[in-house]
Amino acid sequence: MKRKDAVLLKDPDPFHSIVPYVMPKRTEAEVSTTTTFDITELLKFIKKHNEETGSNYKLFHCICTAVARTIYHRNKLNIFIAGRKFWQRNDITLSFVAKQRFADEAEETLMTLKVTPDMDLDQVSKIILGDVKKARSAGSNSLDKTMEFVGKLPRFVLEIFFWILSRMEYHGIYPQDLQKGDPNYTTCLLSNLGSIGADNCYHHLSNFGTNSMMATIGTIYKKDGRDYVDMTITLDERIADGFYFAKSLKLMKHILEDPAVLMEKIADPVDESIAK
Repeated sequence: MKRKDAVLLKDPDPFHSIVPYVMPKRTEAEVSTTTTFDITELLKFIKKHNEETGSNYKLFHCICTAVARTIYHRNKLNIFIAGRKFWQRNDITLSFVAKQRFADEAEETLMTLKVTPDMDLDQVSKIILGDVKKARSAGSNSLDKTMEFVGKLPRFVLEIFFWILSRMEYHGIYPQDLQKGDPNYTTCLLSNLGSIGADNCYHHLSNFGTNSMMATIGTIYKKDGRDYVDMTITLDERIADGFYFAKSLKLMKHILEDPAVLMEKIADPVDESIAK
């Protein structure tokens, strides 16, 4: 079997080789955890850096960078299961939703970000700001237009259409053009609920696509004079064990809470002993 977006992982251990048959659906294999991050120093850094350089760093940009760097150094987080097989994704891709404006009736635009090893926080921030501005200016993107067209099809046609797509996905021949911009085909889907004044919450994965990781970010709050933010992460437990996930979260915490580490490039070495 071959895919254009990933490499087949051969010879998994006996336990993992049968897991996709015991739990064939991603939603049957969800695990969820909430982690609290102390962002006191990070917020000070963001404020100072923006004032001195005229940049527009946001906490969300920092979280995206920390998530991407963690995935790069803990690459089992970039595995997905399709067609009962384990695949290592070729790229690190993040997705998120941007509202056209902060109003109940405002439409949402789905955004995707491909993170390369040579990127740092500054580049991630500029790409996110640029893409969001472009999408809000245009009012939509190509995926929005595709969904608008497909959504107008009759119900029985939609059922046949998505059944065909699901079989194509199972056999690894899902069209690449349809994957572009689709959050179901990214490494991690992030929902910045704090930007609309909401708390983080559990969010399910989807059986459609290849996404194995979902994260929701809450509002910033103070406790004992310190600033904190909570993040709830949902993972497909079939791709790695709990020990691996726990170490990965510790590494993400280290990256996000230390501005000096956060400013390094995605591929720069990290002290993984911190995660032990």
